[in-house]
Amino acid sequence: MKYYVVSDVHGFYTKMKKALKDAGFFDEKGPCKLIVCGDLLDRGKEALQMVDFMLQMHKENKLIYILGNHEDLLVRCLQDIASIGAHEIASGKRCHCQNGTWDTLLQLAQMTDIEACNNEYELIRRVRNSPFYKKLLPVGIDYYETPKYIFTHGWIPCIMRGYRPYASYKYDKSWRNADVIAWSKARWHNGMELACKFRVTEPGKTIVCGHWHTSYGHSVINKKGKEFDKSSDFSPFMAKGILAIDGCTAFSGVVNCVVIED
Repeated sequence: MKYYVVSDVHGFYTKMKKALKDAGFFDEKGPCKLIVCGDLLDRGKEALQMVDFMLQMHKENKLIYILGNHEDLLVRCLQDIASIGAHEIASGKRCHCQNGTWDTLLQLAQMTDIEACNNEYELIRRVRNSPFYKKLLPVGIDYYETPKYIFTHGWIPCIMRGYRPYASYKYDKSWRNADVIAWSKARWHNGMELACKFRVTEPGKTIVCGHWHTSYGHSVINKKGKEFDKSSDFSPFMAKGILAIDGCTAFSGVVNCVVIED
């Protein structure tokens, strides 16, 4: 099977489509799958186009949709609106504006900021009845595994001791049986740090992940360039046991698409 893999496309449908086109996805004649390693929406302005495209891929049995931390944030944002009100969210006092989640809700509900604040229950109703929430989000999974690869968002669940920035991590051989809370935490992990510094990898396999900008690996681990300036490298980062692909699209304009056969 041939897999076309993207991650953290964050609602930038046009840029993602170009990356898929350049990789040959739309010209593919043989069996193939599109793997999205989480963070489908937030930050970009093309949420509706992105959802329509992914639903079509799902209809054609081509989509493998892995949940990211921004999928969790969207659900949490709806809960926060119900508990503390839309005005509190829209004011920017919470993380949802900065993360792009509030704007995504407006796009999904097709409402303006003022309309949403004045009728938060209608906002919640529309989002929960949207194709994304009703049809796409339910097909999301924590990880996907092939003979040689594991695809996930941040990293696989592991044993964490202490608190950041002084935490340490160890491999947990039972990670496949991790509960919802463990997977929710794993979606926030920096896979490059866990793989290269703490050696948390899956024996005999490569973990393909997103979530953390690849310029971190090139800069901090490989000591080449900076994380966020003209010298930054947002191309895929590879090391033993890891292939990281988050191109930090909102900053770089780059969507990485890797093609894997397994």
